[in-house]
Amino acid sequence: MPEEKTAETRSYASKLSVLRKHPMFSDLAPDAMDQLCRYAKLTSLKRGAVIFSKGDPGSSLYAVISGTVKISVSSPDGRNAILNLIGPGEVFGEVAVLDGKARTTDGTANTNCEIFVIDRREFLPFVRSQPALAMKFIELLCARVRWTSDQVEQVILQDLPGRLASALLGLTERRKLDPTSRTIAITQQEISEMVGMTRESINKQLRAWATRNWVRLEHGAIVVLEADSLRELAQTGTGADE
Repeated sequence: MPEEKTAETRSYASKLSVLRKHPMFSDLAPDAMDQLCRYAKLTSLKRGAVIFSKGDPGSSLYAVISGTVKISVSSPDGRNAILNLIGPGEVFGEVAVLDGKARTTDGTANTNCEIFVIDRREFLPFVRSQPALAMKFIELLCARVRWTSDQVEQVILQDLPGRLASALLGLTERRKLDPTSRTIAITQQEISEMVGMTRESINKQLRAWATRNWVRLEHGAIVVLEADSLRELAQTGTGADE
């Protein structure tokens, strides 16, 4: 077999193996999986790489294989708000792909990451032919609406401890490929942009929790040690800073 053909076969086998493990696509029949393999393009990105910007056409769907992707918005005066962090086993960019309208947010590689990119022109006919996959995307959109409702509720009704606890729990509990992991690869600046509080306030609260052994602070990461304590705090919505 020619060397080029061998490399192509290895690439296909690797892509197939990854797609079979992805929760969104793992239940596809073999012929549908084969078709998806032809559509999906594996791309490696460096931290900070721009995937799409607000206003761009929704021309592709993305699936995260490794690393995390930041979904954010920014104001004309330079303020940033992180709306979501998308991790392994999750997809993003589905809204603009499904409705054909412009992107409403920015998508950026939050870490070095690998993603699958699927062109809208190929994805829409494919998902129409796969009712079970279409149902998964309906469930995904419902989950996005619930997530947004929770975010609004937290901003309106919770103080800093409650909002921060809710954010940390949300980031750990949505893990698809490694649900047991309690390590969140996020900086304190990034978490401050998620909950709408200053970095100084976030640092003070995290250090208070670290002294209680609720969390452990690492370089560029937060490890959740006492999820039950944070969950109780998130459910009440308020809590003491110290």
